[in-house]
Amino acid sequence: MPGRIEDYALLGDLRTAALVGRDGSVDWLCLPRFDSPSCFAALLGDERQGRWQIAPAAAGPCTDRAYRGDTLILETTWETPDGAVRVIDFMPQRGDHSPRLVRLVEGLRGSVEMRSDLRLRFNYGRIAPWVRRTGHHRIAVAGPDSAWLRLAPGVHTYGHDGATRSEFTVRAGDRVPFVLTWQPSHQPNTHRVDPDRALRETTEGWQRWTAGCRYEGAWRDAVLRSLITLKALAYRPTGGIVAAASASLPERIGGERNWDYRFCWLRDSSMTLSALLRGGFREEAAAWRQWLVRAIAGDPRDLQSVYGVAGERRLPEVAADWLPGYENSVPVRFGNAAVDQLQLDVYGEVVDTLYLALRAGIPMERHVWVLLRILMSFLETHWQEPDEGLWEGRGGRRHWVHSKVMSWVAADRAVRMARATGLPAPVDRWEAMRDAVHADVCAHGYDPGRGVFVQHYGSQELDAATLFVAKTGFLPPDDPRVIRTVDAVRDELDHGGFVRRYADDAGIDGLPGSEGTFLACSFWLADALAATGRTDAARELFGRVLASANDVGLLSEEWDPAARRQLGNTPQAFTHVALVNTAFLLTEAAEAAEAGTTAATEAAGPA
Repeated sequence: MPGRIEDYALLGDLRTAALVGRDGSVDWLCLPRFDSPSCFAALLGDERQGRWQIAPAAAGPCTDRAYRGDTLILETTWETPDGAVRVIDFMPQRGDHSPRLVRLVEGLRGSVEMRSDLRLRFNYGRIAPWVRRTGHHRIAVAGPDSAWLRLAPGVHTYGHDGATRSEFTVRAGDRVPFVLTWQPSHQPNTHRVDPDRALRETTEGWQRWTAGCRYEGAWRDAVLRSLITLKALAYRPTGGIVAAASASLPERIGGERNWDYRFCWLRDSSMTLSALLRGGFREEAAAWRQWLVRAIAGDPRDLQSVYGVAGERRLPEVAADWLPGYENSVPVRFGNAAVDQLQLDVYGEVVDTLYLALRAGIPMERHVWVLLRILMSFLETHWQEPDEGLWEGRGGRRHWVHSKVMSWVAADRAVRMARATGLPAPVDRWEAMRDAVHADVCAHGYDPGRGVFVQHYGSQELDAATLFVAKTGFLPPDDPRVIRTVDAVRDELDHGGFVRRYADDAGIDGLPGSEGTFLACSFWLADALAATGRTDAARELFGRVLASANDVGLLSEEWDPAARRQLGNTPQAFTHVALVNTAFLLTEAAEAAEAGTTAATEAAGPA
């Protein structure tokens, strides 16, 4: 059976990603892209759906594991009575070559009996390939897919219960490499890779990239690990950024809130870029902006909230009834029906990210400005409509307060950019829209009886997304309405010291059952507490959420405070973005307090 969600570490080559457990088993890998069908899907079932385990033959979970410095190279160590062994796992950044998973087994002490158990299952665990031998390769073929396993001299394999198995002894100083390469099955052979050279180049590549990080605060390790994770979720050929590496991990064990997150949400991508920009990384922002222009080109009425990594528009949602699901959580879904939803908040996130890029010194190109004007023209005539909103509820459209606030953000940032660049724009119209949205939200999204902003017009429910009222600069943080809303969210949406998105019994999302606490919401509350002058409480909450990360610093979408375990897809970009931004905010607040000044709330970024 798969491990807990927090048992998994991330590997990636900036085009796809693998999840490897503490038992040395790679239980999830899609090739050649994030959103391709998997060749290992044990994460959503068991070993029969495909995995690759390399571990001591008589050992369980590892003794210790960690990433090698500021890289995405994982080192997993087992201490056994007979000796110690380390497995180094990584995916070389491939360039024009095929995707590869490299696993190096190193003997550290004594002598350890090892086993490699490779069980390839293409098309999400459905297809067992034919396997043949050729020299030092074992070649598995099924339909359009082939995988080539290259072995070290002296390591032999045999078939066992549908798997390719190797058993070998590792002694101190030994180094035994395994390389798994995917390529289209019609290609006759694969380019060989030197594992040690690939390790050196991968290490140097990550070190060069992380050297650009400009965060130097108290939480540098957590921030840098989050930025590395966000970088790993970016699809290098196009600049698109996926929301998570996994699909259909449940928001409630045994429940049906199981979604495929291996696509590019405009919202999540925009927020990810804001965090990378804040961390000092501009190249990703420029690449994403070009991806955005390509993806949403066309009629603004056809704007989707989510696209494929190359800008694909059709992402049909299907139930994979042949998979038993993570801990029997069904249905297992691939694809995502959110492509058909109207989510007006994404306009605000996109425009705000363009504004942040401009502030970071990335010039506003004329074709991007034309695109922005087209988006604003659509939003001007549609912001008053109901939509499915940030949480992508399936219970019908509503006038979500968050969607309206982000429409205000779009108008506000568009005005700022027009004034900063002098580019042609209907500034008077945008200002009028900004004022109209503001008045509408204050009139219809605010409950004067309770003195708080509510989830949607006509309701009395709370929603953690109302924290964006202060986070975006819609209202100043010392406004009594803001303070009362922050306090209400803190008190009424609390669950075990973490924050829920909204009340489980509200019935607004059209789905049965409950879910865990949403980790990004806890970071948003920490931001709000800091903005309203309660920095000690903010730091305490921030530390509590950081403690829910796994042993290698990764966070999923949600947390179950009762069972004390992660829930939802992992690693989740939304969560790591919020971590980065909260760390920056708290560090800036501490620096301001030390200097004897008041840190100003920045009204230029919703993330």
